Amino acid sequence: MAVELVIFDCDGVLVDSEPISVRVGTAALRRLGWDIDETEYAERFVGCTNEYWAEQVGETPPGWREQVNADYAAAIAAELCAIDGIETALDQLSIPYCVASNGRHPTIRRSLELTGLAGRFDGRVFSAEDVARGKPEPDLFLHAAATMGAEPGRCVVVEDSPFGVTAAMRAGMRCLAFAGGLTPASRLTGLGATLFHDPAKLPDLIAALG
Repeated sequence: MAVELVIFDCDGVLVDSEPISVRVGTAALRRLGWDIDETEYAERFVGCTNEYWAEQVGETPPGWREQVNADYAAAIAAELCAIDGIETALDQLSIPYCVASNGRHPTIRRSLELTGLAGRFDGRVFSAEDVARGKPEPDLFLHAAATMGAEPGRCVVVEDSPFGVTAAMRAGMRCLAFAGGLTPASRLTGLGATLFHDPAKLPDLIAALG
């Protein structure tokens, strides 16, 4: 079927935030006494909801979460950039697109503003805050599609995590999985998505689907 809507994840697809998140998160958990490295942190938490992360971490000392948030915000402000090639892809897309992320609205907005992408998604930003369940459940993608007036079967999701790919499959949408980022291709293989490595080629990949 013809593609009517492209739904982009934010972290790791539009903005290169995941290495920052993994570095800050790993350091924070190690301060709690966790025996964890960045590879394990990425496997367990990249693409998850804030609620899932908090549930897995459990109780923390007073001020710990505030310090993590401050460390992350400082690193994002200093280091965040757009994923290489994504602006070229957006410039070439001739069909509607939006962003649907497990992050909170203020976080998504801040990331898009810092990377100069905010104007491209004005009024078309969807967050896990908008639905009862975030990824890997399909709720967020289905909400984005309904709001944008597109049938699920005519949507293409661009993701980079197993959480997101699983959500796309459950929503009955086609999915392109970015395997050139933090998540190893081996963790994306076999989930039902088509893997790609160069974001600049997204328009051609999307056109080939519909």
